[in-house]
Amino acid sequence: MRRAAVAAAATAMAVSLAACGSAAESGDNADASKSSDNKGPITVGLLLPENETARYEKFDKPLFEKKVSELTDGTGKVVYANAKQDATLQNQQVDTMITNKVDVLVVDAVDSKAIASSVQKAKDAGIPVVAYDRLAEGPIDAYTSFDNEEVGRVQGKALLEALGDKAKSGDIVMINGAVTDPNAALFKKGAHSQLDGKVTIGKEYDTKEWKPENANANMEGAIAALGKDKIIGVYSANDGMAGGIITALKGAGFTKLPPVTGQDAELAGVQRIVAGEQFMSVYKSYPEEASVAGEMAVALAKGEKLDSIAKSTVDSATTKGIPSVLVPVVSLTKDNINDTVIKDGIYTVAEICTGAYKADCDAIGLK
Repeated sequence: MRRAAVAAAATAMAVSLAACGSAAESGDNADASKSSDNKGPITVGLLLPENETARYEKFDKPLFEKKVSELTDGTGKVVYANAKQDATLQNQQVDTMITNKVDVLVVDAVDSKAIASSVQKAKDAGIPVVAYDRLAEGPIDAYTSFDNEEVGRVQGKALLEALGDKAKSGDIVMINGAVTDPNAALFKKGAHSQLDGKVTIGKEYDTKEWKPENANANMEGAIAALGKDKIIGVYSANDGMAGGIITALKGAGFTKLPPVTGQDAELAGVQRIVAGEQFMSVYKSYPEEASVAGEMAVALAKGEKLDSIAKSTVDSATTKGIPSVLVPVVSLTKDNINDTVIKDGIYTVAEICTGAYKADCDAIGLK
């Protein structure tokens, strides 16, 4: 059944999720700096938010660069900058790319509100902007991400599954992401839609900058406040924080770890799942997301509309009817590692099943 569910989700990745708006509306925001008659090489500015989460440097950047190269017969150039979780630095990076006259910007915002003035500057300079992974504010021309409320729902459902008939026997702790990331609010909303009324939420935190050390401190605070004997499960919004949370649980002397959720299918997270320390993660197809972003960027740089790419729209706090593509997600547990991250070439069995994890891999048939 799990294989069938994963296969169905993978098939669904090719189809944009339904939302408000029409195909005709989805092209209306596609201002661009080049006409489709311009045969000159395209320069794309790619701005990613941080490098502590493994996905950005390992997957998003190279996958996006590959797609732009494919779509431009190798002539397209990607200029890259990483803000290292500094919103002020990211605004400076946008200014530099505007000065250097890139043809289109793809921005994964550190702070969705703080980036708005820079998005407006790009718009004023005739440079279209694609919001990548996080819905930045300002006059965005296109947006692609995952169905972020669904991420939270998947996490919440998995935690309930892990708790079973013990769901009311104690407290769970919710450790959410950063308030500066609009996705974190969506993850939280989705998780609450599953958990509220079915469990007792003893403590809940928003975690500054998504940092594992801050999640670790939050978990230590929850243990001190609630007592370790009362904690039966932990909602963690991503894998990096799950690592910090699990360290805190071990440090407090938990002989049997409560189920802990995650997101991003980071290698360390997958290994913790194999070892039984982390219950689940959320696998998101970075190849699909990066491919869509590349298609959007190249189309906008050429002055083309997005009707054939984006079949739906989303609204931000500042802009209505943004052409969008949302990519579905999959709950990753020890039962479907083969059918997700290994099948899609994200990791090899050898990368996951290093010496410390070999016996655990053998036990679940991961060879």
